[in-house]
Amino acid sequence: MDASDTENAIEDEEEEEDEEEEDDLEVKEENGVLVLNDANFDNFVIDKDTVLLEFYAPWCGHCKQFAPEYEKIASTLKDNDPPIAVAKIDATSASMLANRFDVSGYPTIKILKKGQAVDYEGSRTQEEIVAKVREVSQPDWTPPPEVTLSLTKDNFDDVVNNADIILVEFYAPWCGHCKKLAPEYEKAAKELSKHSPPIPLAKVDATEQTDLAKRFDVSGYPTLKIFRKGRPFDYNGPREKYGIVDYMIEQSGPPSKEILTLKQVQEFLKDGDDVVIIGVFQGDSDPAYLQYQDAANSLREDYKFHHTFSTEIAKFLKVSMGKLVLMQPEKFQSKYEPRSNVMDVQGSTEASAIKEYVVKHSLPLVGHRKTSNDAKRYTKRPLVVVYYSVDFSFDYRTATQFWRNKVLEVAKDFPEYTFAIADEEDYATEVKDLGLSESGEDINAAILDESGKKFAMEPEEFDADTLREFVTAFKKGASGPKSPYGHNTEPVRSKECLASCRKLKPVIKSQPVPKNNKGPVKVVVGKTFDTIVMDPKKDVLIEFYAPWCGHCKQLEPIYTNLGKKYKGQKDLVIAKMDATANDITNDRYKVEGFPTIYFAPSGDKKNPIKFEGGERDLEHLSKFIDEHATKKSRTKEEL
Repeated sequence: MDASDTENAIEDEEEEEDEEEEDDLEVKEENGVLVLNDANFDNFVIDKDTVLLEFYAPWCGHCKQFAPEYEKIASTLKDNDPPIAVAKIDATSASMLANRFDVSGYPTIKILKKGQAVDYEGSRTQEEIVAKVREVSQPDWTPPPEVTLSLTKDNFDDVVNNADIILVEFYAPWCGHCKKLAPEYEKAAKELSKHSPPIPLAKVDATEQTDLAKRFDVSGYPTLKIFRKGRPFDYNGPREKYGIVDYMIEQSGPPSKEILTLKQVQEFLKDGDDVVIIGVFQGDSDPAYLQYQDAANSLREDYKFHHTFSTEIAKFLKVSMGKLVLMQPEKFQSKYEPRSNVMDVQGSTEASAIKEYVVKHSLPLVGHRKTSNDAKRYTKRPLVVVYYSVDFSFDYRTATQFWRNKVLEVAKDFPEYTFAIADEEDYATEVKDLGLSESGEDINAAILDESGKKFAMEPEEFDADTLREFVTAFKKGASGPKSPYGHNTEPVRSKECLASCRKLKPVIKSQPVPKNNKGPVKVVVGKTFDTIVMDPKKDVLIEFYAPWCGHCKQLEPIYTNLGKKYKGQKDLVIAKMDATANDITNDRYKVEGFPTIYFAPSGDKKNPIKFEGGERDLEHLSKFIDEHATKKSRTKEEL
């Protein structure tokens, strides 16, 4: 091909690209419905008063079912005076528009009024949609006022103190998560305003109302708190309309249920699967009962609370009025622990003291660790876990209890540790990470310690003696001198357990150590966490990410540029770690979402500083580093 042919080919390609761009800009019509995309949307709507929009996905069954109805709507509104444009947008290809309008499901219908989107929340029928569009298209139409209350320092106490229950969102106008929550929060507010009695939702601009934010320890956005007559409680529920509605309705009910008959208590003990918590009081005006209710509110998501005013039940429980009783169901009772734990509750008893007592006495000596209660009950470390086929149904209860009794014999001698049994199938991933899935044993054991390390018992025939030797070896090892990284160097060992102590090394889930790790962002894996992140001589910024996380992918180029910016600083490391494939071997670095970023200052690795509240861009991340850096030096840009 000569030079002229090459030029002609380039011109042809450029003409084809120009034609493709023109095709994207052209607004086409399919069965009376206009087709919009990222390229032509703004030009089309800029001079339109009202436009009906449907965001759809080509594979969506509901969208296909809705298509004929939408075409009828387009035909009807085309004949309107004046005509109203009806358009559809393939949200799977027009991703910019889908993000811009917070489209999370299909089909999503919105009415654009002078460029502002109005959510359509009615049924997907021609009659209802046309009526709503015509209403919005009227010249004098204005959006209905927000149902969500706006609170400031001037009205906060008056509103919150007088509400039996109210949900308050502390937000920042620039926060992406807050913007995403806003429409869902308002929809939930509308729905809950119809509840009987209504449950109000409110919001506080924490960047303007700084005193309120400080008063309630707001350090990240959005922060949601439930207030009951002015008392704050953490909100731990969902962040979409229906989830918020269901959660708040549940929260609005009483935190403790009244027990009326002795038979109920007996059934809890005979067939129950969890700790039985009963407050015994004179009546519902008893000051001690009111304190109990307050404590129950703060723990209502973790435990089931009950109360009674029955003297018959009090007699059965062998207590007088004004007592809190905690009992384990029959299957978790043993000769090594009391049948019940009883606390004296008076009107002057602090709710925090009641809460502390419940948490302290809620677990049996050897409980059943389950995926449903793990995060709430079994957080205390060290935790000794024995894995086997745990099944308390009638046919298998005897075998399950046989092995649990073996664990009890050891647990009674180590009150400072938490002991639990766990079903090996429920914890198959954990068992695999411990290297025990191919142990060949029916029963395996492990210890999870305070620093996040895990220790697996060497596979051998299980009995109380082997478990005792394992726990003793751990205890002896745990008393050794500490290294600068926060773990033990040479543990103090007795002669009897010398052999087993040698075997006791932490199991660390880790990707392979990178052969070449000289990029601007240093890759950390489980095996190198201590040597890189916990290096006492260097400041380290560490990002914990998940490969599937969209926010992490968005951050990646910014984080790489951050690494390049500080590449010249020998005493500062910019690092990242796939937290789904590697163990974090220090529990001070807690990861509850992705990405999570910590600054680990030199000389103070036990107190990392979490990055929160700011935009994850180069400017804010750089400012965060500069504020906390202990090794001050200039970046390449300043040299």
